[in-house]
Amino acid sequence: MDSSFYTAVRGAMSQQTHMDILSNNIANMNTNGYKTKTASFQDLLHYYNMRAPETEVTRYEAGTGSIVQRTDTDFTDGVLISTGLQFDYAIQGTGFFMIQDPVDNTITYTRDGSFALSERADGMYLADDQGRLVLDAAQNPIRYEGGELSAAPGIFDFVHTNGMVSVGTNGFVPSAKNGNVMPAQDSELVQGCLEGSNVDLADEMSKVIVSSRAYTYMLRMVQTADEVEQTINGLRG
Repeated sequence: MDSSFYTAVRGAMSQQTHMDILSNNIANMNTNGYKTKTASFQDLLHYYNMRAPETEVTRYEAGTGSIVQRTDTDFTDGVLISTGLQFDYAIQGTGFFMIQDPVDNTITYTRDGSFALSERADGMYLADDQGRLVLDAAQNPIRYEGGELSAAPGIFDFVHTNGMVSVGTNGFVPSAKNGNVMPAQDSELVQGCLEGSNVDLADEMSKVIVSSRAYTYMLRMVQTADEVEQTINGLRG
């Protein structure tokens, strides 16, 4: 079958993935600390010379489709929303809160500072809405004793944040290229506030329109390629 058919199918699949990413951004525009995801596209295979010998100076190149290579995260700050609640925190600047799962001690990082107290066998601790423990600057769980927290939540950062892996529930884990965790520089902890998402609804909606039109064109290309094949087969018959 003509390569245009497969190219169009791959294009439609890529735009469907793009639409999934955009719809996820829009659905989370009111999620505390949510960071916008963007799709990065890549050629599926290298370009090749079409109807031109290698020795010719002038070459006509044809592509073979595209895929969504990766999903990047925009870590720019969201707006601060004042709540006045004692256990709500926001980060101004770069960095993350460090969260520890009390069951398996796995560490995740988040910008969502909507915390509360969690009662455990040995006392009260500051935790997120999943019951995971919030760690201080010394990477220790924060206890609640005598009406006060033992320490403020720590702010941690990496040399590079590009490529951090989203693990759901607004959390991230670092990859090898992010480097070792370190205390955040030039960041401020704001109590009684939460960071809103950095989703720009107008920008996301404009991308939805572009992606939906591209998807329509890809399907039209599939239909056209199929009609061409039917015509060729009819002439052969």
